Amino acid sequence: MERELWMALYQFVSDSQVRGKGWLYTTGTFVMVYFWAVVHDRPMYWAVDKRNWPEDLCPGLLPSQLQLSRRLRGPDVAEMMTEIEHQFSAMIGAEQHLIRIIDGKPLEVSKDADAGYGRSAGGKHKGYKLHVVHAGGPTPLAWALAPMNVSEKVMAAELIPTLPGEGYLLGDTEFDSNRLHDLAHEAGHQLVTPKRGKNQGLGHRRHSPYRLRSIELLKAPFGKALFRYRRQIEREFGTLVSFGGGLVCLPAWARGFHRVRNWVHAKILVNAARWFRTNNYHLTELLAVA
Repeated sequence: MERELWMALYQFVSDSQVRGKGWLYTTGTFVMVYFWAVVHDRPMYWAVDKRNWPEDLCPGLLPSQLQLSRRLRGPDVAEMMTEIEHQFSAMIGAEQHLIRIIDGKPLEVSKDADAGYGRSAGGKHKGYKLHVVHAGGPTPLAWALAPMNVSEKVMAAELIPTLPGEGYLLGDTEFDSNRLHDLAHEAGHQLVTPKRGKNQGLGHRRHSPYRLRSIELLKAPFGKALFRYRRQIEREFGTLVSFGGGLVCLPAWARGFHRVRNWVHAKILVNAARWFRTNNYHLTELLAVA
């Protein structure tokens, strides 16, 4: 399956408008060599060794590990992967989905100077957290990576203004704040979260009218039925980690913020390629239409 996933990603890289700098290797070469490592859950030095490639897929020239490492820090690689991500999302019109879910997934590490300590399943751990807004489909509508000690509210305040379209944004009690409700409204969304302090009143201070609307919504049958859809985020995270080549954990060679972010970004794209394959979409036909 690794070969099929890589080939699906290769189609997008080949069609990309991002070329970057360099007289010997294109940006696409670096991205495809990196994808070869990611889909096999191997470090970069493994992917730059011709012995680990089938003859019909191996590029004519492979960069060195040092060259690959340097170029992965550059903006052109991130730009190309972001372009591919947006293409995946646009192919099924994910931006038109009216129900969106915001949540975070902890990614634990043991030693990493850029990581932080924060809450995760089973207690407090060191690592990063993947913050996403998902609307169904192959990729998140928006996502960001941060050390685990960065508040989910802080990251939500960065993600919400970037959301395309409009709709309902579902979150747990961690996102129940007046500021986030206001930000969601400004971005064309109604944030729906259970009230913090379930058995407490609202006090005498001002509350966002959109927070008050969320509270009222969850008392009504429509709001209760709507909020049950929030469980879908657990399935989305489960899909991301439940296959060979998925984001099961951060490997020993993914340390430091920029390396972890590249690894997570690539895993999101690998999962998207698998999503299309699992749902019987033919990427070649979709690319032709796009």
